[in-house]
Amino acid sequence: MSSPLSPQHAPVGDVGAALMLIDSQLKAVHNGRTATDPEQQALIDQFTASLGPEGANDVLDGACTLIYMFMTWLRKAHEDVDKDVIEYVVPTLVASMRRMPRSVRPEAIPIMAGLVIAAGTGLSPNLWRKQYGDWTEEEMTPLEVTTFLLAEHINRITEDPDFATRMVAEALSRSDED
Repeated sequence: MSSPLSPQHAPVGDVGAALMLIDSQLKAVHNGRTATDPEQQALIDQFTASLGPEGANDVLDGACTLIYMFMTWLRKAHEDVDKDVIEYVVPTLVASMRRMPRSVRPEAIPIMAGLVIAAGTGLSPNLWRKQYGDWTEEEMTPLEVTTFLLAEHINRITEDPDFATRMVAEALSRSDED
């Protein structure tokens, strides 16, 4: 029986824009710049301002799709070595977010952990979240942090700083061909 929270019932959103934002953050960190680089932040602010409310919601859905894709990859990788993705990914993610109190308020951590657990168990993160009401402004940065940390986790596992981005870009290319 299919759950109403299954991914096939969820909007995919603007995965490309969400991926661009996360890739920008990954590259900034790997190039030794801080996530608060004023030039980068100005570009991100300009981009998000150009989206409008509907475009911003599409990017939000796209970020949730990225979380789902990253957790699907991580689940398969962990299953290959007889490990549980929830047991090995969620505690690390939560610990990382707890060390970022200026970006991730403590009350947002359970929500982000819930998104990741939903995705890790095959549910849509955005539909899981939607059952608790609308997204709040205070959840936007933690959502970005969650997506970034999952991508970085994949990149560390594969020992390839571009693997997560490339994996999604290739999936997007294949879907365009279909």
